[in-house]
Amino acid sequence: MLSEQQMEAYRAKGYVIADFRLPASTVEDLRADQERLVTRTPQFRDLCPNLLAHDLRFLEIARTPEILDMVEQIIGPDFALWNSSLFSKPARDGHRTPWHQDGQYWPIRPLATCSVWIALDDSTPETGCLRVIPGSHHERRLRAHRSLEADDVTLNQELDPSEYDAAQAEDIILEAGQMSLHDVYLLHGSETNRSQRPRRGMTLRFMPTTSHFDRELASRQAAKLGVLDHAERTLFLVRGVDRSGRNDFQLRQ
Repeated sequence: MLSEQQMEAYRAKGYVIADFRLPASTVEDLRADQERLVTRTPQFRDLCPNLLAHDLRFLEIARTPEILDMVEQIIGPDFALWNSSLFSKPARDGHRTPWHQDGQYWPIRPLATCSVWIALDDSTPETGCLRVIPGSHHERRLRAHRSLEADDVTLNQELDPSEYDAAQAEDIILEAGQMSLHDVYLLHGSETNRSQRPRRGMTLRFMPTTSHFDRELASRQAAKLGVLDHAERTLFLVRGVDRSGRNDFQLRQ
């Protein structure tokens, strides 16, 4: 569980590093799973944006009771897992992730989520760890983004440079198995991995069921922004009930 001090840190900064970590054997298994996935589907070398559509093995991690306890502390007792992704930065040429807000991509209204970022390798400034602007979530608004056309990025939406000051950034440094949790409005990104070591991370995206996963909005966002269409995501109700009464939990392939 997160302590009261950690909860205060999450509210103040928009992120927190948890004390709980995955066992080394579990992390080793996840690395092996990631390697098999990339061997089978090489297009996911840098990013697998819809992990559960390709391997439900990863759902076991999303159902880890300790992780769900922490998420419940942050977004309440009724919530769903709507996505899991793998961000992979191979040694020497791992791509950067532009500064962005997660909510720019997501068809959730009202916009509210908690993301869990799990390190499968040590995540350091040298390997391109997650960087955040602490406190940037407080305004609770989506800031101006622009579309990118580049081959060296994992995502195509980038914050307008007028919206942030990179000098305020903090590095989230994690050992393999450690995890951080962050808010949907938090400004964040990561740099290229030029080191001799890989940097892989698994994300779990949870939303309170007081919000609605709007599949029509997902398709409109995809058409407008050129982003992945989230309309066919499977939502997994992991705790409580659907408070909105509008969420569709039909299993999709």
